[in-house]
Amino acid sequence: MTAATLILALVTLQRLSELVLSRYNTVRLLARGAVEIAPEHYPLLVATHAAWLIALWIWGRDQDVNGVALAIFILLQGLRFWVLATLGSRWTTRIIVLPDAPLVTSGPYRYLSHPNYAIVAAEIAVLPLALHLPLLSAIFTVVNALVLAIRIRAESHALKGARPAGSAGNLNG
Repeated sequence: MTAATLILALVTLQRLSELVLSRYNTVRLLARGAVEIAPEHYPLLVATHAAWLIALWIWGRDQDVNGVALAIFILLQGLRFWVLATLGSRWTTRIIVLPDAPLVTSGPYRYLSHPNYAIVAAEIAVLPLALHLPLLSAIFTVVNALVLAIRIRAESHALKGARPAGSAGNLNG
């Protein structure tokens, strides 16, 4: 097994685990009276991430690993876990609004409105670079930016009704 294969296996396992956690949190939030906002773009989001992983498996599994880019990717995982820990049971891969719940303004949400999206954008760019796939990095960075433009617009609209007004927080971005 190559180092690249091991990295891709770990990232794939991580993403699948996150989908399970997201589903669990979504079911619990909906049971508490939460509502999903703008679900129509969700399949596009999933397809983008799935295509990115599939492309990495196809072209990256036997590549040498760039240690600097891999170190950056590992640092991004620490930031990703910070987001998950901050949001706790409110973290999902969907836009879920829990009426009367305050915006999260702690952790990375003190510094950015959408830290999760910034981290994911960096991951999508950096992991292909760790596998010496700059064209894949460029292609999926652009595709992800287009999908995130739709996603962030929908989430920002959903956040307008959340409280406290004017604070820099987020539901799950």
